[in-house]
Amino acid sequence: MADVVIIGAGPAGIFAALELSRKSPGLDVLIVEQGRDITERSRSGRDMLVGWGGAGAYSDGKLTISTDVGGQLSTLLPEERLLSLLKEVDGIYAGYQSEGGVYEVTADDAARISAEARLAGLVYVPTRVRHIGTENCYTILKRMREELTGAVTMRFNTRALQIVASGGRVSGVRLDDGTVIDTGFVIAAPGRVGSSWMQEQAKAIGLEARPNPVDLGVRVELPAVVLEDLTKKAYETKFVSYSKTFDDRVRTFCMNPYGEVVRETLGDIVTVNGHSWANKKTGNTNFAILVSADFTEPFDDPIGYGESVARLANMLGKGVIVQRLGDLRAGRRTNPARLLKCVTQPTLKQATPGDLSFCLPYRILSDIMEMLSSLDRIAPGVNSAHTLLYGIEVKFYSNRVTLDPDLQSGLENLYVVGDGAGITRGLIQASCSGLVAARSVLGKLAP
Repeated sequence: MADVVIIGAGPAGIFAALELSRKSPGLDVLIVEQGRDITERSRSGRDMLVGWGGAGAYSDGKLTISTDVGGQLSTLLPEERLLSLLKEVDGIYAGYQSEGGVYEVTADDAARISAEARLAGLVYVPTRVRHIGTENCYTILKRMREELTGAVTMRFNTRALQIVASGGRVSGVRLDDGTVIDTGFVIAAPGRVGSSWMQEQAKAIGLEARPNPVDLGVRVELPAVVLEDLTKKAYETKFVSYSKTFDDRVRTFCMNPYGEVVRETLGDIVTVNGHSWANKKTGNTNFAILVSADFTEPFDDPIGYGESVARLANMLGKGVIVQRLGDLRAGRRTNPARLLKCVTQPTLKQATPGDLSFCLPYRILSDIMEMLSSLDRIAPGVNSAHTLLYGIEVKFYSNRVTLDPDLQSGLENLYVVGDGAGITRGLIQASCSGLVAARSVLGKLAP
């Protein structure tokens, strides 16, 4: 038995546990995590995404303090409350590690960038960003783990198979060893890796849910000097456009100045991502261009669609494919000889030179090419023949479960939080969602 079961030890689950343990030390809280403890994780394979800290453990620790990006909590919470939560979470992270610069553009710079963006057919989203750095992010999560040692029970290498319901309310969690944990409250924080699992649970329990778009695209890498005028002011610069050909929403995501491109493993799929260190720099900057693929009836499996595109890339490249933009425009494959001539030297050495046009759907590829052309008007050099594109980058989000402002589902005392719930898309809003759910639980338990 447990008073509260938290499924997943990513940022959402960790912040829920911190809040419960700090505000109600006598509460019996169990965290169930399918991966390993943080000291046992490594930067390879499945370990990159599961385990204590979730995918955030090896991210570069960007905390974007803005209600406009990083998730959809703004559709559930008043803007003032969400902004207060974002600042609170930022303060909690900063309390564990004093290092980490805060970047915020001045009003004059924001107005200039915004005007240039409009001329290029883009929308600029000003943000305030704290960059913790990959090595410091790991340290912070380790310190959070140490604080919770003895305060909550943790079970690693254990999968939650099923959320159990009885009489319209949650009653337990069935684990992969057959054990059923009886509990009055469940906070499901399965992370992006658990999006398919969450989708299955919602269907089995009968929760109202609707498909989220899948974000599909490429990781772009180029010399850091190309974007330096933007990144030295804002660190991460976010742009959104609606493509001329298909009117699809296209955005830049996860910009990493002087960073490196990395592989991610999602089950049997290899995808690509990027990060940057606080105290170590490469000569390149990388970022993602993502297209939101939204579907209408009768298709209702955007996750399956994204997986199939990624699998096709894996089949062609035996993993991640890298291609020079000039080769893509010329309709030819990048081969090892052409890659050696590239001005931009790849930071991901395990990528296979190839041709992304064989695996990216025409619609997605057209959107990406248009976005690169628009970005070049703001930062000349983005659309260079020597820009590198890595594929496939894909972000999965579970069908979005209908939730109330406390993030409680239609099943009483079942809370669904974080990226795997389809309501957040990043470190800071995921952490906020954990706080919201935990505070609702504490309110119900209060005498």
